Amino acid sequence: MHIRDIFAKHRTTFSFEFFPPKTEKSADALYETISELEAYKPAFVSVTYGAGGSTRDLTHDLVVRLKETTNLDPTPHLTCVCHQEADIREILERYAKAGVSNILALGGDPPQGATDYKKENDAFQHAADLVSYIQKFNAEGTHPDKRGFGIGVAGFPEGHPGTPNRVLEMDYLKAKIDAGADYICTQLFFDNHDFYDFRDRCELAGIKVPIIVGIMPITSRKGMRRMADLAAGSRFPAKLQRALARAGDDPESVERVGLHYATQQCADLLDNGVRGIHFYTLNKSDATRQIYANLGVADSEVLEAAGEREMTFA
Repeated sequence: MHIRDIFAKHRTTFSFEFFPPKTEKSADALYETISELEAYKPAFVSVTYGAGGSTRDLTHDLVVRLKETTNLDPTPHLTCVCHQEADIREILERYAKAGVSNILALGGDPPQGATDYKKENDAFQHAADLVSYIQKFNAEGTHPDKRGFGIGVAGFPEGHPGTPNRVLEMDYLKAKIDAGADYICTQLFFDNHDFYDFRDRCELAGIKVPIIVGIMPITSRKGMRRMADLAAGSRFPAKLQRALARAGDDPESVERVGLHYATQQCADLLDNGVRGIHFYTLNKSDATRQIYANLGVADSEVLEAAGEREMTFA
């Protein structure tokens, strides 16, 4: 379903992110996760794209399998890094043929250890350029949906790590919207005030598209350190760190604290009219399912209905 239709249908969207498995064992684990989360009726699910396109075929295979064997609506990530125009066209043609409705267009990261990578060799220097090209592809009318692909882009409530100038950062985000993006999905964050300020600044910049938030619950200290590496610049508020300190080195206590904190985040976001919540699952279902349980709901449709009335979490 085109993302515009998804937003028209759902007052609040709830969605999940997966990454493509690289081994048979991890594939089995992922498909078990998918079967568990499918019951929660997400508005869509996204599939990541490895740095420099390193998982291109794996991403495509997972997206097509989700499309053909589940009731989930997959949205593949697509990046600028290490791609030429012909590469992107081939990918878009494959997805259009498979009936994929939406794309998340990203700048992307270079492959780890790629010492010879030169950004100037990429056909698309910025995500806005990739959005423009997808819209050019859409205009050709070869997609089964004559509107073509719906397009999402990334937003950074805590600031884009590559753009210290926060005023210029908003100009870049506005350029992606002006190029034809339909919605924004944010990087993970742990202080909702950062998101509310970001949402207000988007409004001031004339950005009117829906903004959905990325939530990744902390389930271990190791996972927290990995988040700090992957999401460069992410802030871990003192309130969260104090709660984790009280949990000590007990893994179960750390997980309970992380899930409680994420649940509070989600409840507050719902109370404040967030347009959507996107759970970064890390290919595991336990944390997401526990947050749903903590919120007292069975699936995304019920969770959406709960968002229409006053909702608090003690």
